[in-house]
Amino acid sequence: MTRDQGMREYYRRRAGEYDDWWNGTGLYAELERPGWEEEVDELIAVLEALEPAATLDVACGTGFLTQHLRGDVVGLDQSAAMAAIARERLRDGEAVCAEAIPLPFADGSFERIFTSHYYGHLLEEERVEFLAQARRVAGELVVVDAALRPNRPAEHWQERALRDGSKHRVFKRFFGAESLRAEVGARRVVHDGAWFVVVAG
Repeated sequence: MTRDQGMREYYRRRAGEYDDWWNGTGLYAELERPGWEEEVDELIAVLEALEPAATLDVACGTGFLTQHLRGDVVGLDQSAAMAAIARERLRDGEAVCAEAIPLPFADGSFERIFTSHYYGHLLEEERVEFLAQARRVAGELVVVDAALRPNRPAEHWQERALRDGSKHRVFKRFFGAESLRAEVGARRVVHDGAWFVVVAG
């Protein structure tokens, strides 16, 4: 995860309710997100259609998306609580608790680095380091992140709440598919939706 200690603590404490965001439950039950459920299903179908590969999912969280990747899959998260949930989901894979910068793997250890809603939390220096690490460890990079919505800032610090009432400051960026493709050096846009963008290569 990012080196920002506030964000790290937020995601550590959020492990038990992380899937609420995907499922539209808990604190997210009343959000107006037109087309959200349909696009989550579409995103899962996009990931299931990727060629099987030896994959490292960086910042895998609870494994909500990781479980849909085909091939030999390893999930990595800085939160032991997140990794433990992911480990239960990955019947044919594994999940480890480790840092993403630097990645604790040798050059060329995987065919693909996958990451979802992680890149958009990185500060500028961290982005450069992460991309260098990803290209060192694997030949392909697949990035899923949040689409830039109309009348929303492309980046800002958000205040987020958890069920226990605690408030947390989280940095977040939003992307057009083509701008994300260019920024991370990917070869193609895989999905360009209202809520999510996916680039690969």
